[in-house]
Amino acid sequence: MSQRVVPLEIPPAEFRRLGHDLIDRIADLLGSAGERPLTPGETPAEVRKLLGRAPLPQRGAEPAALLEETTRLLLEHSLFNGHPRFMGYITSPPAPIGVLADLLAAAVNPNVGGWELSPMASEIEAQTVRWIAELVGYPPDCGGLLVSGGNMANLVCFLAGRRAVLGEAVRAGGLAGAGPLRVYVSAATHTWVQKATDLFGLGTDAIRWIPVDAGGRMDPAALRAQLAADLAAGDRPLMLVGTAGTVGTGAVDPIRELAAIARDHRVWFHVDGAYGAPAAALPDGPEELKSLALADSLAVDPHKWLYAPLEVGCVLVREAARLPEAFSYTPSYYHFDTEGEEPPINYYERGLQNSRGFRALKVWLGLRQAGREGYVRMIADDCRLAAVLHRSATEHPEIEALTLGLSIATFRYVPEDLDPGTPDADAYLDGLNQALLARLKTGGELFVTNAILEGRFVLRACIVNFRTTEADAAAVPELVARAGRVLDAELRPGELRAGVAR
Repeated sequence: MSQRVVPLEIPPAEFRRLGHDLIDRIADLLGSAGERPLTPGETPAEVRKLLGRAPLPQRGAEPAALLEETTRLLLEHSLFNGHPRFMGYITSPPAPIGVLADLLAAAVNPNVGGWELSPMASEIEAQTVRWIAELVGYPPDCGGLLVSGGNMANLVCFLAGRRAVLGEAVRAGGLAGAGPLRVYVSAATHTWVQKATDLFGLGTDAIRWIPVDAGGRMDPAALRAQLAADLAAGDRPLMLVGTAGTVGTGAVDPIRELAAIARDHRVWFHVDGAYGAPAAALPDGPEELKSLALADSLAVDPHKWLYAPLEVGCVLVREAARLPEAFSYTPSYYHFDTEGEEPPINYYERGLQNSRGFRALKVWLGLRQAGREGYVRMIADDCRLAAVLHRSATEHPEIEALTLGLSIATFRYVPEDLDPGTPDADAYLDGLNQALLARLKTGGELFVTNAILEGRFVLRACIVNFRTTEADAAAVPELVARAGRVLDAELRPGELRAGVAR
């Protein structure tokens, strides 16, 4: 019998050589994160031109050439969230041990859906879930699993809550006869809640958007009033969602009070802690984060403030049985043993996926390398640096410092000779800061995003970055002002050029 030709195989000696070369390039990348531009600032057309529009190759190519070309494309044409001045979306730099963990996980390639397909990987995931729960003050005997990110973690918790409140009948009969269901969230809640109500049969009209106070936190009095109005109208409250660290400003809802309201009305209480939950480990963190254990379910994103490489989110559910109640189906072609004094963990019974990658390894190794003490130090440093940035903004004559929450600071550029407060001036400042954001994002020195505060367009810096230094944080206001001056000279209309000096 002739030997089989396998186009995708790489002999061990060549694999070792290619791997060494690639690891060298990656090590250089990690070691020079702050020395290269944050982004080349290219347009979609420019990036697409680099790849071209060739059809699927008819014949294969040598792996060495492919890896060399691909490494060059990625290193020269990417935005680097590992750069110390990446302060945009809540995405951390990848911990180096997590980078190596993903390589090892891919090499073993366990399917962490069934225990017999992934015995050690399943147990590592279970331990990882317990450790995350311990870190944030959630009961370590909870149920949980790792998913792709915050959206998916929140969606899994939503489905677990739907089943818990509506009972077994919802699995076969759906929502027929359940009545008009209502979900209560703050006006600052992430958009995952629209996806959940849309995709899972409630419809987005089921959402009750509760106002927030001046600090961006849900208003409990307004929540109680809305619940009373809905009950009087014959509606059925299903779920209350609190947020531990809003995307815009890092605000933390009054978790303890919301938990009491949920308990009084017998609704599922979920907390979206995708960003802020790890700050519960800080001795001087927001007091409300000490109440996360009161939630029926909690979402946490290790690829945010645990610095794991993308992608990984974590589902935590206080009563472990709620996950299999919502997700377990066992077809005839599954013969996984679930008997015994300590039955195996089959994760396909706890979430939406059957086939699952080994996401836990990068988180588990990071937790072991840094330990609780290391994570507390890094998270506290991020919060301290956001405060440094906010203080520097307060001291800068052309920057209006606004909010500071967890590791998020908001501010805007205001030219020294322009007084805000008139409709024309305020409209101009919104447009100026929007244009400024676009220029900063492509400039390669600083990457921030935006928030909307009381109708105003403002800039937002979020530090979840263990490479950011105090010098980086303190430099932000002048970097913003320098770009703002240039834009203001280009954009300011004549009727606003005679503004009163501030």
